[in-house]
Amino acid sequence: MSIILKIILAFMTGSFGFYYFSDVFRHRKMFSGKPWSGLLGTGFITNFFDTLGIGSFAQQTAIFKFFKLVDDRLIPGTMNAGNTIPTVTQAFIFMTVVEVDPITLITMSTAAPLGAILGAGMVSKMSRRKIQIGLGSGLLAVALIMIAGFLDWMPVGGEAIGLTGWKLALIVGMSFVFGALQTIGVGFYAPCMAMVYALGMHPLTAFPIMMTATGMLMAAGGARFVKQGAYDRKVAISLTIAGIFGVFLAAFVVKSLPLLILKWVVLCIVLYTSGWMFLSAAQRKHDSKVAVA
Repeated sequence: MSIILKIILAFMTGSFGFYYFSDVFRHRKMFSGKPWSGLLGTGFITNFFDTLGIGSFAQQTAIFKFFKLVDDRLIPGTMNAGNTIPTVTQAFIFMTVVEVDPITLITMSTAAPLGAILGAGMVSKMSRRKIQIGLGSGLLAVALIMIAGFLDWMPVGGEAIGLTGWKLALIVGMSFVFGALQTIGVGFYAPCMAMVYALGMHPLTAFPIMMTATGMLMAAGGARFVKQGAYDRKVAISLTIAGIFGVFLAAFVVKSLPLLILKWVVLCIVLYTSGWMFLSAAQRKHDSKVAVA
């Protein structure tokens, strides 16, 4: 069954890639004078950490804004178009090297894109600040449970490669929700990691699940930005080219980590994302007060 998923993902990515590379080639004379070294370095480093589960969007946004590499209006399209192929590369690598139950992989990977399509309208009407606070609190709670497990205060985690029954239904439903939340900028990786761990699956199984789900999301949505020309082509192609190399290097690191170290990596990512959510919510409240004043 996972072979069918790979074929679908390959077809989606191939269609996007042809459209994307053709557009970049046609407009190559319009490239800016931004140095290739900085752009390629950004693609390599951020996709390296993305493969570790930290996510690339927050890092790239900070770099683009700090160094004024991309117009704010073009940042979403640049990241979506430029990171699609590196993310799909992650998906194929982890689907190949990490054993995961096909039913769990397929249902979760399908639920996330459906959430982005069907749930986006609902989520967009909700307060982003409240969502950030709620998700930050949920991730913090999972992190505390993980710490309790490390200290042998309570049994958590496990080595299962799949789920059944109510646990499968729950995690598929949450994948749908996380997919919807991603449309407003809330990352899929950390919540997925937290749920996988909390329900007793092996931490490594989160990687093929979250990479495949995100790859399908980006392959489906990236063409929209290309069609509208709403992206910086030179920056995007730099992310794509260098990002692939960063993915391969990081994937070798992840799959060679001992289980205990991997669990600590997951804990750090969950804590990092929880803190980021709280900081984003606090910043949003501050910006609202400034706007009112």
